[in-house]
Amino acid sequence: MRRIFGESAGDGRSRRSLGRGMMEDMEPTLERDRYLFGALESSAKNRAKVQEVNYGFEQPEGVFLTSLDFAVNWVRKSSVWPVTFGLACCAIEMMSMGASRFDIARFGAEVFRPSPRQSDLMVVAGRVSQKMAPVVRRLYDQMPEPKWVISMGACATSGGVFNNYAIVQGVNQVIPVDVYVPGCPPRPEQLIYAITLLQEKILREQGSLRKTLNLG
Repeated sequence: MRRIFGESAGDGRSRRSLGRGMMEDMEPTLERDRYLFGALESSAKNRAKVQEVNYGFEQPEGVFLTSLDFAVNWVRKSSVWPVTFGLACCAIEMMSMGASRFDIARFGAEVFRPSPRQSDLMVVAGRVSQKMAPVVRRLYDQMPEPKWVISMGACATSGGVFNNYAIVQGVNQVIPVDVYVPGCPPRPEQLIYAITLLQEKILREQGSLRKTLNLG
């Protein structure tokens, strides 16, 4: 077959050895890829992409300037710990928020603490009865400063459909509230949005360092 096309066996061996020598001499660069694949440049681009994924970009060294108040607020808003506390059907939506489908861990608020002394966020999830109001107040008083409250659902916010003597018409009559979540019951996405709003409020707080050191 080689003699039909005017090529001898020796010529084929010499060309293969020449090509092998060129491949050994050439580095794995775009020049080598062009030798192997002609005008195809995808191999070199893929190699560069793999290197970027494995090792990342080379970042220049720099200086990050901020205030201590911003740093304290950033730490606080990134590690909000809710108290394990639910009153009615809204608590089921709060549990769903902590599960895998909605995954509140993406926002750093998944650590539900069994004790109010280890928590800084109370989510009032459900109606507050007159008998439960003193308990809610006691749990709130046991939480360390700084602490925040989210009123979840229409019942906690305004009594909802329970407009009678047994239900407190708004948990803000018992404890201060930072964020209200409408709905009956609100979906887990709404509670996640309320937590992000609370995080924005925490990030804008002034004098956090002085309060932490009991100077303000």
